[in-house]
Amino acid sequence: MDLMGLAAKNTIHIYPWAHHIHRYISSFDADVNDDTIPFFSVADELSKMLRRCSAGTKRKRKGKATVWKQEDEGDVNHETRSRKEDQGDPSVHERVPPLPSHPTINGKAIFIVENAALNKGFVKKAGGARWKILNTEEDSNFLLRQKKNLGDYRSDIVYKVLRAILDSPLNKAGMVEAIYVKTTEGALFEVKPHVRIPRTLKRFCGLMLELLEKKYVRNKDTQETLLHVVEEPVTRYLPSNSRIIGLSPCSEKVVDIEGYVSAASDDLNLIFVLGAMVGGKVNGQGTDDFISVSEYPLEAKWCTELTCEALEEKWKIY
Repeated sequence: MDLMGLAAKNTIHIYPWAHHIHRYISSFDADVNDDTIPFFSVADELSKMLRRCSAGTKRKRKGKATVWKQEDEGDVNHETRSRKEDQGDPSVHERVPPLPSHPTINGKAIFIVENAALNKGFVKKAGGARWKILNTEEDSNFLLRQKKNLGDYRSDIVYKVLRAILDSPLNKAGMVEAIYVKTTEGALFEVKPHVRIPRTLKRFCGLMLELLEKKYVRNKDTQETLLHVVEEPVTRYLPSNSRIIGLSPCSEKVVDIEGYVSAASDDLNLIFVLGAMVGGKVNGQGTDDFISVSEYPLEAKWCTELTCEALEEKWKIY
């Protein structure tokens, strides 16, 4: 009996499980005679794998093409989501509720993002004129005609920082208490940690325009406020048992961020202040410590990810 030939014959159907089948067949001693190998157990194993391979999919033929669709009810219809986001539906920005935080840890992380370039502009294009949040990816020609500094319109920086925080295991484990963003125009708003922001910069800018004009964004179904403008100063919303840490490449105090956060008490709320602009410089006034996480200049996104990873290591979040 040629077992590998049997597996090869069904490779087109069992490719997703080929690795497991190879391990199963290889588990037999190479010196054992083929007649002693339990054929029916191998056949049963192959049959089980084939059923598992096909159970979660549905094949739909259209012409000569074969399209596979997931039957899992929990799967996301990305086309529908994108269409809703284009229509400005705020309900699609909410993600699943956060997981419960670690029961033995009282402290959490809070992020304050300063100098976010979320500047409005009235742009005339072929489709008509409209207000929008300006960004260098789409509006560089407009900004250059207006003799503006492109570095002052990098809305992509705050977008990447927010995604780094919201998509991190730290946040999914429920260890991010709050996120505050302060714009270059002086607006301060809060982002709920369980919000799922749009996956493209264009849609993100549309969401920010809605937020700054209406002062809030709510879930369409539950009416829960997901993002909302709050009054200054941000310190009124911070817990008393906390340590405010400024992150800037301009700081002369360079630290190993993993060792730095590991030395902090688990009962202490760690508040990180970082800049969402070119250069990443923040005002160290009002902070308890002012540090740099690298000897080299890093983008705000990478600085954020290093900080999140250090906290995940500290709190054993994997």
